[in-house]
Amino acid sequence: MSFSVLLSVYYKESPIYLSQALYSVIKQSIPPTEIILVEDGKLPKTLEKVISQFKKKTSTIKIVQLPYNQGLGKALNEGLKHCTYDIVARMDTDDIAKLDRFEKQIKIFEKYPDIDICSAWIEEFENDTNNILSIKKLPERHQEILKYAKHRCPINHPVVMYKKQAVLKAGGYDGFPEDYRLWIKMLMNGAKFYNIQESLLYFRFSKNMIRRRGGWKYAIADIKSQIDFYKLGLFGISTLIYNILVRITVRLTPNYIRSLIYQKLLRK
Repeated sequence: MSFSVLLSVYYKESPIYLSQALYSVIKQSIPPTEIILVEDGKLPKTLEKVISQFKKKTSTIKIVQLPYNQGLGKALNEGLKHCTYDIVARMDTDDIAKLDRFEKQIKIFEKYPDIDICSAWIEEFENDTNNILSIKKLPERHQEILKYAKHRCPINHPVVMYKKQAVLKAGGYDGFPEDYRLWIKMLMNGAKFYNIQESLLYFRFSKNMIRRRGGWKYAIADIKSQIDFYKLGLFGISTLIYNILVRITVRLTPNYIRSLIYQKLLRK
């Protein structure tokens, strides 16, 4: 089965992280048919050097250059236009895919032709993949995922593989936090979901990430998202109120408490 891999890189990315991410893609047990790498604005020479080195290692890399930094959502939408194949695997440029990731996800699409989107568990690490902080687990089957989605994001975006047409039917990426809104729109459009019950990716995590996820900016974005989900018919008014109260509490609580919530309650 032919498939594309979609990545987006911008000027702040670490050359070392980009190299590790690309290496984990090209060394897969089932390598991608093409790799679409969006350059989201002008890149420093250090990143350009890494990209040039990998273009020499594989002819499957296709570069999409954006004239200026437009943000991940817009970069991915542009990249999707250049994906030749309907099956698209997402990959972030600071994560590391396990070498059988694509093989196991492709098998799901072959076994269940009605599946539109497939993700998996991820292992969150700091500095080194031997230092695993937590495992982000998700339910497996569609009905379980639909129930889970009423309160939390049902897909691990860094390890997702999906059918391009199902994403486009839902309107593509729109920049909402963690792409939660895209998955809900896909669910409400009738897309079928599946989560593999094992970790297929190492997700780079840091304390700064917890810090960045706090404050009124995120709280307001969460409120808007939850209201949209209510309007889409995902849940009723009581769930809407509950979800908003929980999210405001998490977003506005001190960083160290939010860190404990992420590690003890939102991860396993």
